[in-house]
Amino acid sequence: MVHQQRSQARLSPSSDTEDMTTMTDMSMLLAPRLAYFAGVARTEHVTRAAQEMNVPQSTLSRAMVRLEQDLGVDLFARRGRTVSLTPAGRTFLTSVERALAEIERAADEVRADADPAAGKVAFGFLHTMGWETVPGLISAFRADHPRVRFSLVQNYGEAMIERLRAGELDLCLTSPVPDAPDLVARRLDEQKLRLVVPADHRLATRKRIRLAEAADETFVTLEPGYGLRRITDDLCKEAGFKPRIAFEGEEAETLRGLVAAGLGVALLPPPAVPRPGVVELTVTAPRAAREIGVAWLDGHPDTPPVAAFKRFLLSKRGNLLPT
Repeated sequence: MVHQQRSQARLSPSSDTEDMTTMTDMSMLLAPRLAYFAGVARTEHVTRAAQEMNVPQSTLSRAMVRLEQDLGVDLFARRGRTVSLTPAGRTFLTSVERALAEIERAADEVRADADPAAGKVAFGFLHTMGWETVPGLISAFRADHPRVRFSLVQNYGEAMIERLRAGELDLCLTSPVPDAPDLVARRLDEQKLRLVVPADHRLATRKRIRLAEAADETFVTLEPGYGLRRITDDLCKEAGFKPRIAFEGEEAETLRGLVAAGLGVALLPPPAVPRPGVVELTVTAPRAAREIGVAWLDGHPDTPPVAAFKRFLLSKRGNLLPT
């Protein structure tokens, strides 16, 4: 049977106004009826389909008529309550089944991510937290939640906040602790910063130093936009000078390598393991430290695994960092 174009199709391209109907408009019109269509097409019987889907037969019949009106084509050839697909109906069914399968797959995925025992947490953290702190945290958390999965993102603070706002992260461990009306942030710990100098540097025999004594030194720092870079600039300003910067990088251990190569000095958090070729000096003035905190989007509902990991992180207040 060759299908006939309906002369009164609601979405007929004959009208300039109807030409402007967007894909979103069409989706909103069709989506509620696609599962009904697939059920009728599978059984080729309206009554049987209504029974299987537990909906009134009249509701199902009206939905199919409305669907054909919206599309402007006949999807079924009718013989009483028995129906068969037209060529257009078979073409449409192929895509509808694919779309419904994708929706079901997506539903299974989000249900799995929200599973209290085996769900997923999207967790962002600073590069400097990735060597020791975060692996230790996740290992400790999974002692009580062994099946919870993690999607881990290492980045600098501003980039993580952007991903948090975009819904790509559930939580992030960052510094400085953000202060924004759309975020909730909690201070968890403090990490002292040290002035790192080459092993053969004139200051290498010292254990402590006032930052002002390094005013004439060349610095290597992280790039602008990184929290540690902002802290470095602020501490140097507080010490009475603007740092002379020779190199800018994206990762603290790379900066430590540049220091070891004699290319400058740097304000850095302590390394996970001692690095040869450098000496790390305690800064006595100004007070050189950075706050570490956890942040999340205000008003964003937590899945059970995210809520559990959030509680775990908050329980680590004052004891987050390895000693």
